Amino acid sequence: MTGAAVSPVSFAVHVARLPKNGMPVVIDASEGARLALAREHGLEDVESFRAELLVTPWRRDGVRITGRVESKIVQLCVVTLVPVHSTIKTDIDVILVAETSKLARNDTDESGEILLDPDGVDAPDTYSGDTVDVGTLAEEHFELAIDPYPRAPGAKLETGSEDEAERAPSPFAKLAQLRRND
Repeated sequence: MTGAAVSPVSFAVHVARLPKNGMPVVIDASEGARLALAREHGLEDVESFRAELLVTPWRRDGVRITGRVESKIVQLCVVTLVPVHSTIKTDIDVILVAETSKLARNDTDESGEILLDPDGVDAPDTYSGDTVDVGTLAEEHFELAIDPYPRAPGAKLETGSEDEAERAPSPFAKLAQLRRND
């Protein structure tokens, strides 16, 4: 959970002082933050962005962040370039541990290679210091939920006329013709 750029919806939570039952966090993005989100993610508009999260202690030096991100966005259709309105609803359930935690260490063999079990549980992500930016985490989940190829209802990609397809010889027909000539 380290990053150079600060999220437009950044919200730092001091994890060393979390209540036992957790700390609720609500992020309702301002107009400026929504404009920045639209610019950073190549969107026409972000009409709303809301994250409702609960940050709770996890084991001795970890935190668990659960909740939901909901947003209304406008993108351009990849076929017609008309605006497409979409609603994003994505759940968050993330566990983070301190970089110094035993749970953050990866198992290595004698040559120093990291050993991973492809069927095993993923290792938790890490954070450094005593704060976690839950806004950045919410933005990451928002980004993953954006449709990379939005289409307006009924939009179809024109591939040419059917006559052209019928007139074009099949590559297999050309191969058959070559075989007959031999």
